[in-house]
Amino acid sequence: MTLKLLALDEEDLSVVSAHMQDAVFKTADVSYLQKQKQLTIAANRFAWEETSRSEQNFERHRTVIAFKQVKSVRSIGIDRRAGDKVHSLLAVVYEKDGDGPEGSIELLLSGDASILLNVDCIEVQLADTEIAWETGRRPRHPGVG
Repeated sequence: MTLKLLALDEEDLSVVSAHMQDAVFKTADVSYLQKQKQLTIAANRFAWEETSRSEQNFERHRTVIAFKQVKSVRSIGIDRRAGDKVHSLLAVVYEKDGDGPEGSIELLLSGDASILLNVDCIEVQLADTEIAWETGRRPRHPGVG
């Protein structure tokens, strides 16, 4: 099953965040096009929606996630020169600025790293490519059943 999602509000973004939890990507897989106001990440998404506790084989999907209406990007704990460094996405969170749709979207990464996007509004697209593969490894989180 290939997944395609569009997020236009906080509730939608929480669904995207759940599907992108434990996605992995390299620094070189992040692209910010300032003139187009878009940040994209090509990631290997763990298919949580196809997982049950009894399964032994799991899937990852090659996924592209695009954040649109991005005014600026900042990162913490990421060396942009280290293109082969692998990051694991833990969550995508939104914080509103005032009464309008403007705010910030933060991509929380393992290792206390993050990417902070200053946005005009929430507009996020997630699309799996046709590339998927089995993996015997399910992501684990300390302290979580």
